[in-house]
Amino acid sequence: MRKSLRALVPIAAAAVPFAVLAGPASADTGTSYQTTLNALNHSSGSGMATVTVHGNQADVKVSWSGLAAQFNGGDYPHVQHIHIGGQGACPTIADDKNNDGVISTTEGGPAYGGIGTTLSTKGDTSPKAATDIKIAPAGGSTDYSRTITLSNDTMQSLEAGTGVVVVHGLDPATLSKQAQKEQSDLVPSLPLAATSPALCGALSSMPSGGVATGTGSTSGVEQLGTFALGGGLLALGGAAFATRRRVTAGR
Repeated sequence: MRKSLRALVPIAAAAVPFAVLAGPASADTGTSYQTTLNALNHSSGSGMATVTVHGNQADVKVSWSGLAAQFNGGDYPHVQHIHIGGQGACPTIADDKNNDGVISTTEGGPAYGGIGTTLSTKGDTSPKAATDIKIAPAGGSTDYSRTITLSNDTMQSLEAGTGVVVVHGLDPATLSKQAQKEQSDLVPSLPLAATSPALCGALSSMPSGGVATGTGSTSGVEQLGTFALGGGLLALGGAAFATRRRVTAGR
């Protein structure tokens, strides 16, 4: 991941956000959504996620294991989000348009949409905090539990069946030789592994209840310096995903 990964900075929204449903949100109190998190891009990880909605509040529980565990002596940060406004699905290898064996963030965007909510361990849960690794779970596994306020767009997407949980961050050693040499599709100065999805699961409604979890770990994050993948790194826009700009990392 070398020096460029240590210099990872927040990236603003890559382009015009995916369209989401308009109008007031009305998620039913006590409605729960659950998904199995399946591996993408040879991550060898797996997990579960549950979102239980009470008005505009949600009890979110996420557990996963088997992801990249360390970088440069510290725990590897894995930013995670509820993506919205796409097809309500996870990408498949058919979405690997350049045939390098990796579904990049851009290539997966049409399936899972843009960011509605950041599943941070503390502080901001908006898309602006999408890739602040100081408030992201870190290490090879997590048991995450937090009550957060959902935006109208996120609640509408859950109701419409287009909410998707995505966890990011790959071990570059697991990628093809071609992909290991490639730079991020969003930030050319970064390796592809830094910005690509590792786990994905489409949320569907279910009876109240979910996985048992604890709190996400952020130990070792400080050693990664400014490895903050950016406020809008994964808040993907329409098909072009063309506009890029750099912004200052924040907590």
